[in-house]
Amino acid sequence: MSWLHPVDKHLLFTKNDKEDPRLGECVQILPKGDFHNLSAYSFDFALLGFPDDEGINLNGGRPGAQAAPREIRTYLYKMTPHLTSTRLPQILDLGDMVDKEKPLEARHEKAREITRTLAQAGKRWISLGGGHDYGYCDGAGFLDVFKDQAVLINFDAHMDVRPTDKGFNSGTPFHRILSEFSGHVDFAEVGIQNQCNSQAHIAWAKKQGATVFTLDQVNQEGLGILLKNFMQGKEKKKIFLSIDIDAFSSSEAPGCSQSWTTGLFTKEFLQTFHWLNQNFDVRGIGLYEVSPPLDQDNRTSKLAALIAHNFIFSTLNKA
Repeated sequence: MSWLHPVDKHLLFTKNDKEDPRLGECVQILPKGDFHNLSAYSFDFALLGFPDDEGINLNGGRPGAQAAPREIRTYLYKMTPHLTSTRLPQILDLGDMVDKEKPLEARHEKAREITRTLAQAGKRWISLGGGHDYGYCDGAGFLDVFKDQAVLINFDAHMDVRPTDKGFNSGTPFHRILSEFSGHVDFAEVGIQNQCNSQAHIAWAKKQGATVFTLDQVNQEGLGILLKNFMQGKEKKKIFLSIDIDAFSSSEAPGCSQSWTTGLFTKEFLQTFHWLNQNFDVRGIGLYEVSPPLDQDNRTSKLAALIAHNFIFSTLNKA
């Protein structure tokens, strides 16, 4: 697995103070080429980066997301353990999947293989994009293992169900997933905005069995209520959460390919996110389209790191 390049060890932050531990001290770095030896490592969460925004460029978006995995790690690994945590997590950082010499489709297939391997091994993972085209890789790898017992939820301003007749890009991940797995997954799109989506695309997704919650519905009914209703009867299923950072208002997440003043807010999202992690078997999350060059005060990278932190500890505390 030479595609995976180890993370820079200097990102593993420490205060060298036993009374002030940081997440950087909880991380093992996977040596290059050792992915085949995954069973030799004891860990609660795997973390991997997809520093690749070619799919965004192909979809006409603003580049910059290739810088996100390093930036998100910078803030995540400086964070302290959650105040209610009774133990430190074990994190295995797989590094970044990089091979720009290969075509995008080949990169997607390799990323899918990685997440499929993690799902088969019963491991939870956090993916850091990169473009949202890698939501296909995470989702498909997850569904390769758990289809017919799976729930996939995409938090996003956009449906990302564009047809693939013009090739793969950051707008196509869920067209690909629904085309491959229609009838084998409970799929919901959450936070969909009126000015960002084609009526034809929404109609196509619904025909494939997708549930669509618009931002208007979120604002009227509440994110928690909508998802609690959607998740009724799904307590025994496996969950993957795809989080495109442009689902959030630009006041909270300005650093993304396409931001809007409208969107989700961190407080309500984290409350619902915590509820999902506490009450369901969330196997993994993907955080996509954070763009550090477009950010202000690093707030978008910090938000992504905060979501990852909440996933780690809401899951760990449940266990």
